[in-house]
Amino acid sequence: MTEMIPLEEARSIVLSHINALEHVEVDLLDAAGRVAAEDLKSDIDSAPFNQAAMDGFAVRVDQLANATEDAPVQLKVIKEIAAGDFYEGEMADDECLRIMTGAPVPPCAEAVVQYERVINVSGDGMPGGVAGFTAPTSAGKNVRAAGEEAKAGEVIVAAGEVINSAGVGVLAGCGNTRIPTFKRPTVAIIATGSELVDPSEIPTRGKIRNSNSYAIAACVKEAGGIPTILPICKDTFDDLAAAVKNAASEYDVVVTTGGAANGDFDFIERVVNELGEVYVSLINMRPGKAEVFGLVDGVPVFGLPGNPAAAYIGFQMLVRPTLRKMQGYSHFDLVEADARLAVDIKAKKDARMTLSRALLTKDGEGNRMVEPLKKQSSGLFGPLQHSNALIVVPRGDESIAAGTMVRCVLLDIPEEVIL
Repeated sequence: MTEMIPLEEARSIVLSHINALEHVEVDLLDAAGRVAAEDLKSDIDSAPFNQAAMDGFAVRVDQLANATEDAPVQLKVIKEIAAGDFYEGEMADDECLRIMTGAPVPPCAEAVVQYERVINVSGDGMPGGVAGFTAPTSAGKNVRAAGEEAKAGEVIVAAGEVINSAGVGVLAGCGNTRIPTFKRPTVAIIATGSELVDPSEIPTRGKIRNSNSYAIAACVKEAGGIPTILPICKDTFDDLAAAVKNAASEYDVVVTTGGAANGDFDFIERVVNELGEVYVSLINMRPGKAEVFGLVDGVPVFGLPGNPAAAYIGFQMLVRPTLRKMQGYSHFDLVEADARLAVDIKAKKDARMTLSRALLTKDGEGNRMVEPLKKQSSGLFGPLQHSNALIVVPRGDESIAAGTMVRCVLLDIPEEVIL
């Protein structure tokens, strides 16, 4: 009989057979949240000129060397420079320039004095008026230097970095409009079970709706993949073998649900073994002991259990890391954190490591508290809708008292987050 292996070992085996997919180019906005496949560089100095960091007056440092509140230096305002405008003229010792945020600071000026720190002598600071300055300034004050964001040719997003929304802005400012990233994996989803009907149907006697395919498809989308729900497959070896072989010829990943155990109508392990090679079949995990992984014509095939919670958790633990590695991500494990158990967890007869669906919150003092949901059946999706964590119970046959610190897998935090 095949022995169960630890979850960490199973994940390691799976990922050892997975490579990043080929590079593709996408529009800049579509790159948000994706991984840069190459170093991305600035095509110019960004910004290409010295910019005013705020509305004010452009001056030279020497003009205000003796400025005090008791003896303000008065300068004539000779011109206003708006954003998008420029000034190439000179500026006499008794002159200054009104300047707006983002406007180029001309070569004749060294600093910008904030508008609110200037005394209105006449003309409200407009050209033709006079402004009073009550303190000295320093070179570069309130000026964003040319190339402060990036120099021409400088790498602004390195290969392997996840591009966030701010990164999109940096790339836009540095002339990158087509972004090399990794192809999104296409995923075929096949629910097996002669008892299944489409969600649009009212189940007749002995039938149930196919909810697994839709949950797994949603999981694929959350992981960045492109899901396709294929027709429900009957519980026969030939039907499943044909469905898997066809799917493996068209998609990057194949995921089946149901038929992963060793019952009379459980065929996915046999199918993968006949069409390719099986590397994982039993994992020390509850729910979801029977989790099949193998390759068919080089394509990863996952046989998840038919019980909804077991299929969902199997996806999060094995399939999601696979899809992330295919897209060039470097973090594969869901984030974990310690929390204090709010209630007792009673021992089960099963000694497997258990992942209990749970709700993690914080008490009034900011301490993490976690409470397992009352319904832990592997046949239910509902508790997962109300869960944001899985409590790791190392051995299901041992009780854990309320107040104990336990390890939790967080379901709603990106893998890159560091707590």
